Amino acid sequence: MANLRTETVTEVHHWNESLFSFKSTRDMSFRYKNGHFTMIGLDDNGKPLLRAYSIVSANYEEQLEFFSIKVPDGPLTSKLQHLKVGDEIYISHKPTGTLTTDNLLPGKNLYMFSTGTGLAPFLSIIRDPEVYELYDKIILTHGVRTVDELAYREMITSQLPNHEYFGEYVQEKLLYYPTVTREPYQNQGRLTDLIESGKLFQDLGMPPLNPEVDRAMVCGSPAMLKDTCKILENLGFRESRHGELGEYAIERAFVES
Repeated sequence: MANLRTETVTEVHHWNESLFSFKSTRDMSFRYKNGHFTMIGLDDNGKPLLRAYSIVSANYEEQLEFFSIKVPDGPLTSKLQHLKVGDEIYISHKPTGTLTTDNLLPGKNLYMFSTGTGLAPFLSIIRDPEVYELYDKIILTHGVRTVDELAYREMITSQLPNHEYFGEYVQEKLLYYPTVTREPYQNQGRLTDLIESGKLFQDLGMPPLNPEVDRAMVCGSPAMLKDTCKILENLGFRESRHGELGEYAIERAFVES
C-alpha cells in the first residue's frame, strides 16, 4: 500500500454499453510522461485489486483521466464500470511505459496506430505541445467496430483545434483517421488492411510508410499489435527495446503481462 495513493472520482462518462471513462483528483506530486501508464484499482476485501491503465490526461492537467472497456465478469472492470462521483480509487505513484516520444529515434512524422481503448495513451500525446515541435505531422488512427466506439472524437476534431495555446499547431499538424469495421462510415476497414493496401496514406495525403522519416507507436488488441508490428518490421522499422531507440514502439508491459 506504500506505493499507492487514494484519489477521488470527479467525473464518469459512459460512451456506450461497452466503454466508459472517468476522471479523478490528482496529487500534483504525481509526475508522468505523456504516453505513460500506471496501476489503478479498488479495494477488494481489504486488499487492493489493481490493473495497468494508460493515462488519458496530459501531464500538465489538474485531474487524471482513464479510459476502459466494461467486462461483466472482469475482476476489476466489473467493479470500475459502476464508479460514481465521490468514490475513491487507488492509483500507483510509479507511472512508467514505453509509449513516449523520447523512446523513439528523431523523425519527421509520428504515426499512432490504435484500436479500441488502445487510443488512451495517444490522447495524452496529442495534447502535448512539445510533440508538435518535434514532428511535421502527427497522425492518430483509431480502429473500432461500430461508430459509437469512436470515443473522444469530438475532443480530437473540435476542441483540440481550438485550444487557446496550441490549437494552431493542431490545425497544421494533427491528422485524425478513425475507421470502422462493422458499420457504414467515412473510413471503413481494419487498420492493418488499410495500412497494407496503402489506402490509409492515400486518404491522408501522405507518402507510404518509410523508416527513414516516419516513427510509429502501436497500442491495441494483441492480434492488432502482432499484425501491425509484422507490417512495420517488414518495412524495415525496428522496435525500441531495452533502452535502444528505434523507429517504432509498443507498450511491452501489456504484451508480456
